Amino acid sequence: MRDFDIICIGEPLVEFNQIDGTQWHQGFGGDVSNVAIGAARLGARSAIATCVGDDGFGQELRNLWSREGVDASCVATDASAPTGLYFVRHGSDGHRFEYRRAGSAASRMTADSLPVEAIERARFTHLSGITLAISASARDAGLDAMRIARAAGRQVSFDPNLRLALWPLEQARSVITQALGLADIALPGLDDARQITGLDTPEDIVRAFHKMGPDVVALTLGEDGALLGHAGTITHIPGVRVTAVDATGAGDCFDGAFLTRLSKGDTPEAACHYAVAASALSVQGYGAVAPLPTVADMAAG
Repeated sequence: MRDFDIICIGEPLVEFNQIDGTQWHQGFGGDVSNVAIGAARLGARSAIATCVGDDGFGQELRNLWSREGVDASCVATDASAPTGLYFVRHGSDGHRFEYRRAGSAASRMTADSLPVEAIERARFTHLSGITLAISASARDAGLDAMRIARAAGRQVSFDPNLRLALWPLEQARSVITQALGLADIALPGLDDARQITGLDTPEDIVRAFHKMGPDVVALTLGEDGALLGHAGTITHIPGVRVTAVDATGAGDCFDGAFLTRLSKGDTPEAACHYAVAASALSVQGYGAVAPLPTVADMAAG
């Protein structure tokens, strides 16, 4: 078995993007899948652990991971459940999401299906609040994966990625707080973090996340960059000004880039600068996966 830099655990999705108001353009998404692909494009040895349906969409996801260099040896197939889908509509007020994920193959993941050896050997195990929200069994699997990684002396990364359509806020707060207590690295977005903590200012939010457990907190601020908390200091990493057309996968791009650079030996501050630049590139194209930058894109700026 390969030793991975990053193994991502959670839900992949097939995406349909309505860019011009009429035609639907197929792509791919699912936060942890995006992270795995983003990391692979930037040079990390990444893997995904999940379950897809025994359908055309599941096969298309497998083909995608193969093309992108993401190891899918930890992906199972569930013949009795479909692969999840989502739809993105774009308008003057931003983009709106609609999901067809209830009862998906990924939501039927269990703790018994975890690739324990791969988790124990990966440098970083990454999952999100969506992993924990899609079902009770996936929640148990996600939390167990975090415990397995920590017991093996590996690093755990967690993006809260709050989706209130999946669970009520109080339950989300309780479970996310539990997950943060098992995480070494927290990668929240500002809007989600405000709802989770009930706080407003980014500095207070970073401090609150530190108190919940993680040693490294990288709070993303959209076009304003990120706020990094590490080793007793809080540092603002300024954003990169670009013309954004679709921010669908920007946070996932940040996560993948940040973890990739940490896996290469960068300091958290250097990794955060790199991740801010990568996410700025990602918002200049449509979809969650297509605009994720490569090493060459990053070198070209």
